[in-house]
Amino acid sequence: MGVLMSRRQTVERVQKVSLAVSAFKDGLREQPSTRRRAEAGTARQGTLEQEVQEGEEEASAGPSQPEESSASKAAWERLRDGRGVEPEEFDRANRFTPPAFIRPKRELHDDEPPDISLEQREQILNDEMCEICEVWTAESLFPCRICPRVYHDGCLRRMGYLQKDSAVEVTETAHTETGWSCYYCDNLNLLLTEEEMYSLMETLKNCKIIPESCLTLDDFLHYKHQVHKQQFERTMPEAQEEQAALQFNALDPDKKGHIEWQDFLSHESIQLLQKIRPQNALLRLLTPKERERARTAFLALDQDNDGFIGEGECRQARHTWFRKHQKEMLSCNVSISHVGPISEGSPASSRNSKSPEKILPATKQEETRSIDWAGFLRENVAYILAARPNSAALHLQPLA
Repeated sequence: MGVLMSRRQTVERVQKVSLAVSAFKDGLREQPSTRRRAEAGTARQGTLEQEVQEGEEEASAGPSQPEESSASKAAWERLRDGRGVEPEEFDRANRFTPPAFIRPKRELHDDEPPDISLEQREQILNDEMCEICEVWTAESLFPCRICPRVYHDGCLRRMGYLQKDSAVEVTETAHTETGWSCYYCDNLNLLLTEEEMYSLMETLKNCKIIPESCLTLDDFLHYKHQVHKQQFERTMPEAQEEQAALQFNALDPDKKGHIEWQDFLSHESIQLLQKIRPQNALLRLLTPKERERARTAFLALDQDNDGFIGEGECRQARHTWFRKHQKEMLSCNVSISHVGPISEGSPASSRNSKSPEKILPATKQEETRSIDWAGFLRENVAYILAARPNSAALHLQPLA
């Protein structure tokens, strides 16, 4: 509502200035012109016309925004439309036309609990034809591990979605347990509705975040402090600042000292979904492949087959498969049962020694609290969604 009001005020200001310019011009026509009056009128007219032009630019760019360069405006447009970074050197000659992303809309029944049965397994079927060229060529199609879409690597290259080393990653992981996410599922920002996207853009603009830029730890903490102060009108507690620092480290797995824009955007998108939508609405975002993997994970943890697991086991799943698919699991022979209890010496448990995340032993309270299938899904749904991107970054850091 604040955005609409500020834009209306800007438009009213432009209209008032336009009327003043018109009246001033009419006055010049009626009065005898002297050289001094003409010069003064010209100077005044230029000032008013300049203010009109500035007001029109403010009305189109948004409320209280400084003048933006064409590159910055294009970046905001790409963010609004759900498109990724498009470097200037990218040659679109002989390329396919990029898809027009349509943001989802909330339905009336979204907040109602979905019926996701533990006993009734789902049959997973991939599409038969390439999503881009709509041609069937059997073995050469690469499936997405989230949705049923399949692709040719050549089509992905012509779309501009495979560049440099990313082509090797697709061919090596698409047919393994690790899997590969297509350009729809890789972008968590596409889960936001138009209203949610505008809300996120306003937050980014108010905090002076430049789109498509990398963020250092100081930038990230400063942004988190500003968001917390705007939301709660008080300084962010030290404990939350420490958690934000851990989240930064999780978004920077290669220890480069900064986080990439797409990783930051995915993190902010999943954070916004958690704040705005109830868990039932998030559960409806899960695909059949994700639901089936969650079933396999729960059944692997439910050793006595009584339909319940301990809270510590639920947290363990959150700290393993649900936070990110293991890059070491490149063989099809590796079972998804590794989402259950994993020994420290197993390949699936090997992590970067610099990683701040550790699986802590379960407390007595966690061991006593039991969680059923529905509770398991509710508590882990955000982490399942956050594991979609292909990036090695952890877009939602599990709490210790």
